[in-house]
Amino acid sequence: MSNSPFLIAGELTSTGHRLIQRVYYEDTDFSGLVYHARYLHFLERGRTDYLRCLGVGQRELLNADEEGLVFVVHRMEIDFKGPARMDDVLTIHTVTDKAGGAKMVLSQEIRCDGALLISAKVIVAVINAKGRPRRLPEELAHQLLAASAGQAG
Repeated sequence: MSNSPFLIAGELTSTGHRLIQRVYYEDTDFSGLVYHARYLHFLERGRTDYLRCLGVGQRELLNADEEGLVFVVHRMEIDFKGPARMDDVLTIHTVTDKAGGAKMVLSQEIRCDGALLISAKVIVAVINAKGRPRRLPEELAHQLLAASAGQAG
């Protein structure tokens, strides 16, 4: 069996990236429902593994040149539609709405058995290693947009 990170990083689909995650006891609160802040973890995994499936390593971006390139969440809007429970199998879907300049805009959903639980819009700032805004390389912006249009690869 291969140790490739792509075996556990979800998959690119015709409409973006899909990651499957199970809800564990550590994700829940005393009521047995997923604690609201834990959804941020699931969303982060979706965004990170989306990049991995595109062959983009964040560590490599930081060290790609002397300026470095880093993604940071600038703004996030989340709508909580329904709860997830322990042992649920969640699907995290991530799609790029915009990519260019010094930001990306991503839409994310978390579903369970097809039911929408969470919808989120995430504005990601692109900065250099010193924390200053930096332009997203055009090739990477194109790659992100193409993946969400089903043209990756």
